Amino acid sequence: MQPHTIIFYGPSGSGKGTQAKLLKEYLEANDSSKEVLYFESGAGLRKFVSENKSHTGSLVGDIIGKGELLPSFVPIWVWTDFLIKSYSGEEHLLWDGLARRRIEAVVLDNALAFYNLKDLHVVVLNVSKEWSVSRMKGRGREDDIDEDDIDNRLSWYQTEVLPAINFFKENDRYSVHDINGEQTIEEVHKEILKTLNLEPRN
Repeated sequence: MQPHTIIFYGPSGSGKGTQAKLLKEYLEANDSSKEVLYFESGAGLRKFVSENKSHTGSLVGDIIGKGELLPSFVPIWVWTDFLIKSYSGEEHLLWDGLARRRIEAVVLDNALAFYNLKDLHVVVLNVSKEWSVSRMKGRGREDDIDEDDIDNRLSWYQTEVLPAINFFKENDRYSVHDINGEQTIEEVHKEILKTLNLEPRN
């Protein structure tokens, strides 16, 4: 199997994190010749804060704690540091929750071009606002309770993240796949495998 580069997008509550992890497990089970490098921006930023007791780490921790938006240079630095230190040129790359502004998408595109990566896919889980709200409230997480916070996150997806997705749609190096996220977890996973031409061959 040739190395794949797959970027996951979807509003809060769409299940993109779940689907990204399922795809990681699928690739690991079906292609033992290649490692899967999986980067989830939230976890990456939390790790950065825990490992950096610097002024920058403190500022980033404060912003994350308040649920506010980080300046683009911080997530860009975190994922580029991961890529530079971890990528050998042979692994599958799975990205979850990064390049959430157009400027960040441009930088990611620049990085992938630097590594001369060709098989580039963007998976977008599309769900309604009602679906997102229902799923977020059902997760029971503390940051999914406040109505204003939920509205702010969903509005931010429309104003900031969709332009990033459109950047990839306008770039013919990428295959952008719109997936119906309003299905069961198993059905969404199956649709993603089919769309990416990764279905098991008998």
